[in-house]
Amino acid sequence: MDTTPLREAYEALLQASITVLGPDDTSPVPPPGEWDATQILAHIASVDAGVLATVYTVASGADAMYDNRVSLEAATLDRMTAITENSDGLRDRIRRQGAALCAVGEMLSEAELDTPVSTLFESAGVVQFDQPIPLRALIAGIAEDHLPRHTAQLLALLSNTTLATATTRP
Repeated sequence: MDTTPLREAYEALLQASITVLGPDDTSPVPPPGEWDATQILAHIASVDAGVLATVYTVASGADAMYDNRVSLEAATLDRMTAITENSDGLRDRIRRQGAALCAVGEMLSEAELDTPVSTLFESAGVVQFDQPIPLRALIAGIAEDHLPRHTAQLLALLSNTTLATATTRP
């Protein structure tokens, strides 16, 4: 599997997180009901760990499933942030897990990549997707959708800060 798009998506996300958090490691205030930058990074670290577990389960020859709901829970995000201590720790975890996902993706056979994985995606309390997909589609979805969407979400926090500053000035 060519993991170039995945590597590029991780790099873009990590660069965006550095831009958004700045040198003082402070997240801009998100819109109501949205995650701040640290919570976004914790979510990505949790998703990556779950996808890696799924990939390794397939590599072990066992039936695998992926369910993103745990990575959406506030308690999970808090635990992930506590484990890694700060946004630098979260970025390091994302960088390392991303490298691991790329490495294992490159070594899997075509048969392993074509293995159906029961997959459930939820967003805002609504199931968006609940059906088997090939493992390669799960990995590709990280590069093509998940990381770019959260990169945009991070960068949008800067716009929210600009908007908040502009609307509070006399």
